[in-house]
Amino acid sequence: MPCGAGCGTRDLSIMLEEALLSIGLVIVVAKLAEGLLRHFRLNSIVAYTTTGILLGPVAGIVKPTSEMQILLGIGIFLFFFLIGLDELDISGFIAAIHGRFFVASIISVLLSLVIALFVTSDVIYDFGLGLTFTGSLALAGVLSLTSLGVVAKVLVDEGRLKEPIGIQIFTTALIAELLTLLLVGFTIGEHVNHLGWESVLVLPVKIAVFTVVTWVLASRVLPPLIVLLKRFLHVPQLSFGLILGGLFLTVVGAEHMGLHGSLGALLFGAALSKLPYHVRRDVVPGMKSTAEGLFVPLFFASAGLHLSLAFTGLPVWTIVALVFIPLVGKFSAAFIAAVVARLDVPFVLATGMMAKGVAEMALLLVLLDIDMIGHGVFSLLVLIMLAYILLTPLAIRAVVNRVKPSAGGTLPESLPPSLARFMLDDITVGDILDRTRTYPDPSMSVRAFVDQWMVPHQQDYVVVDHGELSGIVSLSMLRYLPKEAWSHTPLRKLARPRALETCPDELVEDALQHMIEYSLTVIPVRDRESRKFLGVVTSRQILELITRDATGEY
Repeated sequence: MPCGAGCGTRDLSIMLEEALLSIGLVIVVAKLAEGLLRHFRLNSIVAYTTTGILLGPVAGIVKPTSEMQILLGIGIFLFFFLIGLDELDISGFIAAIHGRFFVASIISVLLSLVIALFVTSDVIYDFGLGLTFTGSLALAGVLSLTSLGVVAKVLVDEGRLKEPIGIQIFTTALIAELLTLLLVGFTIGEHVNHLGWESVLVLPVKIAVFTVVTWVLASRVLPPLIVLLKRFLHVPQLSFGLILGGLFLTVVGAEHMGLHGSLGALLFGAALSKLPYHVRRDVVPGMKSTAEGLFVPLFFASAGLHLSLAFTGLPVWTIVALVFIPLVGKFSAAFIAAVVARLDVPFVLATGMMAKGVAEMALLLVLLDIDMIGHGVFSLLVLIMLAYILLTPLAIRAVVNRVKPSAGGTLPESLPPSLARFMLDDITVGDILDRTRTYPDPSMSVRAFVDQWMVPHQQDYVVVDHGELSGIVSLSMLRYLPKEAWSHTPLRKLARPRALETCPDELVEDALQHMIEYSLTVIPVRDRESRKFLGVVTSRQILELITRDATGEY
């Protein structure tokens, strides 16, 4: 006899139990593998993918389920949101449009894309991939992509990011990654509409319109709205909820425009890369913890779960072509681009542009999910990307370390703002704090202060009374005080109570963001426990920390 609704409920309960068991097992093993492989300096993505391979195709313990696919979908959007938040720098991209690095990036992307299309399409020779033009273009974009995160990590680990050659590689990779991700994102979105050659001309227009709308809403409307709502609504994690909800709404908006949601997530993250300090502090740690603890391990482990030996059924020449032609083409394209743009050390720059693997694997999962590529091509390319993740950092490290610190002196006309996030990584306020500095006394006259304490490029000064912080004096206040009153007006009359402060263990990047938010060039430093005044850090100090090594001033 049919058991009615009771059976359906039990079946649903069993399915949920099996899904939770699989997800829990994947996450636990993936994080343990990450910790183990970290001792060998291997990328966490290798650990996650290996976990999927071992638990899936090898042991047969875990299989992809529909419940897991829902989490994977969220993971895709969150992953691309974090790429936009941490890696993409649209303001730096715009600032570099007229420079040689932009020219080099354009040439590199176009040449490598054309060479990759030789393999992925059947226009010149049919390698038997059986892809539509949309699929060919999207896959060629994936094969042409440069992973900025991989580049930055290698340069930071080797201490070369602050040097001219590191700036060159970082800037070129940043522009190239943004261009390629936008192209792939829009091409994926056009897959359903069967994109043809004539539609390629429309892509730049759609890119521009969607980017501008997303940028204005996310960078100009949402942050002030969050600040306003926090004043009236005392709700825990309000910023986190609004931005997470905004992310999903942006994804839906992108899908309704015929674009893939990952592109909307990418642009939404890029637009929020300059969030006000207190909003970023509320949102980013929780977002990254959720992503790195749950979605990202599960997401990349699924690449291993979907891996199969189906690629062995591909023609030998197809396998050889997919392995070597994009590899040689990408290196050659970057080398030619550097020579044409008259950049220094083109061989080193071309090697740096070979960093791949992380974003590419994410995009391959998207292509597989929407049936743009089959399991055979997917499995082969996942193995290729794992090889890139393992080998390209070694190659970049070896080539970069052969360059003398003074070599490669050509720098971009303006340094990308996102460069500071990587340069200042793990540097604390205490690392640059000068505890021997003296400060003006609040009892001294304004005239004496102007004559004795003013220095170029500093608009704000801390006033200290017998070791205790008295306040901050801004030069803008002097215009409200007649000059004839300067000699008999004590400095304490102009000092405003401290509006912000920091501690020695706070990150320099956070301190700089805090100063920008309050429009100050100086921030007092106090001991976290005793609240004793220790000194100040100025924005000028931080900027010099970035530019001193970048310009070769040692």
